[in-house]
Amino acid sequence: MTLITGGAGFVGANLAHRLLEEGRRVLVFDNLSRPGVERNLEWLRRSHPEGLEVMVADVRDAYAVGRAMERADHVFHLAAQVAVTTSLADPREDFAVNAGGTLNVLEAARSQPAPPSLLMTSTNKVYGGLDDVQLRQEGQRYVPVAGDTAARGIAERRPLDFHSPYGCSKGTADQYVHDYARSYGLRTLVFRMSCIYGERQFGTEDQGWVAHFLLRALQGEPITLFGDGRQVRDILYVGDLVDAFLRAQRDIDALAGRVFNIGGGPRNVISLLELLDLIEELAGRRPATLHDEWRTGDQRYYVSDTRAFEAATGWRAATSARQGIEKLYRWLRDARAQSAPVAEHPNFALAGR
Repeated sequence: MTLITGGAGFVGANLAHRLLEEGRRVLVFDNLSRPGVERNLEWLRRSHPEGLEVMVADVRDAYAVGRAMERADHVFHLAAQVAVTTSLADPREDFAVNAGGTLNVLEAARSQPAPPSLLMTSTNKVYGGLDDVQLRQEGQRYVPVAGDTAARGIAERRPLDFHSPYGCSKGTADQYVHDYARSYGLRTLVFRMSCIYGERQFGTEDQGWVAHFLLRALQGEPITLFGDGRQVRDILYVGDLVDAFLRAQRDIDALAGRVFNIGGGPRNVISLLELLDLIEELAGRRPATLHDEWRTGDQRYYVSDTRAFEAATGWRAATSARQGIEKLYRWLRDARAQSAPVAEHPNFALAGR
């Protein structure tokens, strides 16, 4: 069975759906704390009446994690506190979930007679603000002065520089997962992810900015730009990320102990201002914008150099930024009118939260 911590989130739900479509059994482990995730669980239940089990529990509960791990042959550890702003407001909570929760997952895996393989999703925030990367303005985006960085993005050899409590807690988890392959021989893998977007994402101002911008536009509400809007990210469509997950799971014995940067890469780069232009095309009007100061830890430029994972597995992002944004816009538009209550599922199991 495949265990997905945080499996009711937008990435987890898309991953669970793909695995269940392939006829594999999935245990979703989630505390349901993020708004909207109940809708993802209900969608999974309707789509896959067989093969899905759910444990409503928290990764901070070591006993619950241990119970779930007993049945797992592979783990996708996605559960996390995901917002820099939340980490600044409550760094203890952030650390308990991201660092402490990950340690619980690792220890539960290590305690099994046949430890499962494990993939953890980390973040580009482990590289800090990238303040030493010289940038110039080109139209509505920032571009690195160095041509090799502009062509390839940020590689895994980039020194770590945790910034913000969120960066520290995820970076700690990142390094624990990496080291458990060296210290204990676990088959672990780390994905340091850029911006992921796609269907089943209920984005907020603090996390999931592509979906958040689209939702605000659909609701006719203004969008707040922190900084000047020229911040650049490589965005990766969730279906392509799921493909990467499955490639990694397939090749885990060869990849164990490695860390990979995962994102849309230089071919799928967009700035905040450029997304507003695309929304204007899709919606027929430009969203109103408000402006505020730069936020702590906000990188003016981050693009993943994904060549290492591509070379190791043959994976490549297949969905262009425009194609993916158009898909997400249509899904959000259609989903706004569909908000059914979550029914009780016969395979839901309640545990300590």
